[in-house]
Amino acid sequence: MDKTIFVIDDIRANLVAAEQTLDEHYNVITALSGIRALELLDKRKPDLILLDIEMPEMNGFELLTILKAKPRSKDIPVIMLTGISDVATEAKGFELGAADFIIKPFSAPVLLNRVKLQLNISEKLTRRTDELMETFRNRIFILTDVMEKRNGLASGGRTERTAKFVKIMLVQMLKDRVYYDEIKDWNVEDIASSSMLHNIGKVSITDTILSKPPDELTPEERVLLRTHPAMGESIINQVIGHDGENQFLSHAKTFAKYHHEQWDGKGYPGGIAGTDIPLEGRIMALVDVFDNTFAHSGIADSHEACVFAGEAILNGCGTKFDPTLVEVFETIRDQFEAICTQDL
Repeated sequence: MDKTIFVIDDIRANLVAAEQTLDEHYNVITALSGIRALELLDKRKPDLILLDIEMPEMNGFELLTILKAKPRSKDIPVIMLTGISDVATEAKGFELGAADFIIKPFSAPVLLNRVKLQLNISEKLTRRTDELMETFRNRIFILTDVMEKRNGLASGGRTERTAKFVKIMLVQMLKDRVYYDEIKDWNVEDIASSSMLHNIGKVSITDTILSKPPDELTPEERVLLRTHPAMGESIINQVIGHDGENQFLSHAKTFAKYHHEQWDGKGYPGGIAGTDIPLEGRIMALVDVFDNTFAHSGIADSHEACVFAGEAILNGCGTKFDPTLVEVFETIRDQFEAICTQDL
């Protein structure tokens, strides 16, 4: 009984009938209105929704439109329940994103079999999507390894390490409900992987500049190096123009464009400040400085190097970094150290 089914119908007898049919096999949660269903959805995400069409206040089609527009619910299969059997009704439902229709009054075997079918289809789609994402992540790892070596990081692995830091931050933020409304629908694995492209704009910078230590760059070279966030945005926009936009590329572009902005507005390329900086940029700014400070500390002992990098974050609280994110960082510093140690 690990699957959860929402049943939404304004007639209580229909809810009871559906619950009696499904309760032995699934966790069944019922709602007498679309408004109540949306309230429940904020607290729990079902694996499938059974949705009546003819309801007052908000009918099934109106609720379906809302569900398919929300990132949290857009991929949940929805089976429409209706007493009206006509081509126009079904065509409208499928156009809005319905997975199937069941005519009321429904028989228990039909309802149970249709639910099982849609859940099986959903599981296969999820599995296939996960496989494709894993292939995509592997390609990102190869690309970022090449980027690191161009940047004079012969050992590689730093970009992957920063992605681990991003994941740790997001997991803790969800746990502590920090910026929760903004991140509650994010796929943590995908977001962390997309952060690996934050320095993709450096492919436009010459090897001469990338191979120099930061303190040896000329003023002109510093100006050129500072173009890489805008170049990163441009490169990912080209990919979006070719393949279409998705959440992975959208977040990757935000990481690339804003990871050098600072809380006090003294960063680049836009010089924007505070919460005007997208959350991805504020997270990456902290993570990137921690990793750079750790990697270039010149301290042989990894624990001491982590302490040194951590102090850089605390010292930048309210100037370089979002104070709320620094508070999150303080609770998970030991996890950052564990990542640094295992990656050496």
